[in-house]
This record gives sequence, C-alpha cells and structure tokens, in this order.
Amino acid sequence: MKRLHLCAALASAAVLLAACNGGEEDEMTQNEVFQRMQRQPKFKYYQRNDFFEDGRAMRLPPANTVSRENWESEQIGTGLNPDGTFVETIPFKVDMATLELGRKNFQIVCAACHGLAGDGQSMVAANMALAPPPSFHSEKLKGKPDGYIFQVATHGYGMMPPFGWRLTPKERWAVVAYIRALEYSQSAPIAEAPADIQAKLMQEAQ
Repeated sequence: MKRLHLCAALASAAVLLAACNGGEEDEMTQNEVFQRMQRQPKFKYYQRNDFFEDGRAMRLPPANTVSRENWESEQIGTGLNPDGTFVETIPFKVDMATLELGRKNFQIVCAACHGLAGDGQSMVAANMALAPPPSFHSEKLKGKPDGYIFQVATHGYGMMPPFGWRLTPKERWAVVAYIRALEYSQSAPIAEAPADIQAKLMQEAQ
C-alpha cells in the first residue's frame, strides 16, 4: 500500500511540475509575441534608408493628399479667433445641406444624451442624476458663442467625451448649426412658418 501511495504522489508531482513548466513556456511565448513588433527590423525617425532615392526613412505624403482635418481657415478648424476668443458665429454660410448634415450627425452622436429635441430629455439623461446632459435651450447655452459649442464638440466637457476624432470640422459646425435651429424652433413666431405649417398649427391649437 505504501508503495502505491508513493507512486501516486510521485505521479502527481510530475504532473504539477510539467504544468508549471508549460505555464512558464506559454508565458514566454506570449511575451515574445507581444514584443516581436518592438524587436522587428524597422526604420526609425530621421534614420537613413537607402531603399529610397532621397535616402530618408520618413516619407512625405503622396502628391495632392488631402488631410481629413483640412480646413479653409483657422476659425473653421478651431472655432477660435486669432486672439484665442471663441468665434461668435459659424464662420461660413449655412444652407439646408449644412443643416441636414448637422441633423444626421446630431441624431447619431448627440441625441442619445441630449435628446432628439436638444432639451436634455433622453433615456441616458434619466440615468445620470448626478451630472445630467444639459439642455441646449437653457439661457446659459443659448448665450454661448458658436465657437464654444464647436470647442466642446471637439474636446468634450465634463463627462462628455471628445468627438473631434469622430466628426470632421465641417460636420461639427453642421451640428452647431442644427443645435441653433433646434433652439430657435422653441420660440419661433408662427408668422415665420410656411403657410401650410401655419394652417396646421392653427388647426391643432383649436
């Protein structure tokens, strides 16, 4: 019996030792995989590379390359004036195409928290009692320059993440334009609505 117990103990020890060694090998293999890109042959910044005629490792963009963040002016790209103050109004002409682009991206990116009407009423807002998304119809935000809204959309604010990576400058400005349209819609006089809309509103009011 003692011999059987001894054999069983030796067998268990052998299994445990093999498992431990296998674990170390697996860990080494995983580390090697993750470090392989660091160790692989490559050219670093400012290093010479004779593969190219100019001998430089760093390459220039191909001719006529257009940057995703390309903009016509500093105000359009940043929402700031040269003195660092916020641009007061959207620095280009806003048309229906701009508003439609803004509506599309607002409903995709912003409405989940700020609500479809921009009033801060949404399922997400209902679960954020400590720091609910603000309503764009508040006097505080209605009084902010357009460049301020653009900067917040770009860099985020408080619990709101930045969306500069997600939306181009043109798309961010379009969202600003749509937000202003939502704000105006809450207090627009009926007389400025098209005739058919006026008739519909008057009928609903009766």
